[in-house]
Amino acid sequence: MRVRPSIVAVPDRWTVSPVAFRRIAAVAVVSLVLVVVTGAAVRLTGSGLGCTTWPKCDANSVVAPMRYHAWVEFGNRLINAVVTVASIGAFVAALRRRPRRRDLSRLSFGLVVGLIAEVVLGAIVVYTKLNPVLVSIHFLLGLAFLAVAVILYERARLADGPAEVRNLVGPLQIGLARLCLLALTVVAALGTIVTSTGPHGGAPDAPRYHLSLHAVAQIHGTSVEIFLAITLVMMWSLVRSGAPAAVLHRAELMLVALVAQAAVGYAQYFDGDPVGIVAVHVAGASLLVIATLHYYFGLRERALLPSAPTEAAPAAALVP
Repeated sequence: MRVRPSIVAVPDRWTVSPVAFRRIAAVAVVSLVLVVVTGAAVRLTGSGLGCTTWPKCDANSVVAPMRYHAWVEFGNRLINAVVTVASIGAFVAALRRRPRRRDLSRLSFGLVVGLIAEVVLGAIVVYTKLNPVLVSIHFLLGLAFLAVAVILYERARLADGPAEVRNLVGPLQIGLARLCLLALTVVAALGTIVTSTGPHGGAPDAPRYHLSLHAVAQIHGTSVEIFLAITLVMMWSLVRSGAPAAVLHRAELMLVALVAQAAVGYAQYFDGDPVGIVAVHVAGASLLVIATLHYYFGLRERALLPSAPTEAAPAAALVP
């Protein structure tokens, strides 16, 4: 990891400590989970066209009129405003962080790029009257956006400067972890196809995929089962190889998130896609992304930031 030296002295009041930056990254993660959940609420309540234009809600006002669907959609836009502040704030904080780190600056810039992509695609989704392909891409982009924020947070936990890095597990376990990331991507992509085929299109007259809901749900379910099988094999391998307790704990968290998500998905299918269960399923997708990345980034040992006594150090002490 390369630490970019400070060439020009920056006033103390303008600097951001490593601990403060880590907290800002955590806020970005939480805000992105909220925007995924509220975006699902827009779709599940049929409020996708509650605001018919963008950036205004309608032709006359930016603020939504006093209508239920308009305010559900407008509420999601307000959460997006929080995401905007969090993303741009993380980028500015990365530039003001002392010592400044190139990896954190690049990842936080990735949040800004993701923000712009989400805003542009969101506007196109509205103007195309909820085209299912674009809606699917919009959701997947949101999860990718969340993944960048999680990676930023995980990287922000690492100590500054060169550090010895060693694998806590063998090549087999690392390979299985990467397979889990691939399986997660496939599961999420197939899940958007199921949703865009089912009854919750975001508006009563929203276009849908002309596919068999039963067939796409079965394919999605099979992908989840494959993901679960890879995870179980990985955990068996971890135990057999004597992996550290911290790694096993992260793997257990990922397994719990995956099993819970699978259970909710099957309940959703057999109960006819009720709105409440679908909402829980979408929220679970965000938590599964976080849990899987949290596990993956725990497979290597790096020096972490010092705990409480050092965290309280003045910002001036952090400027090289």
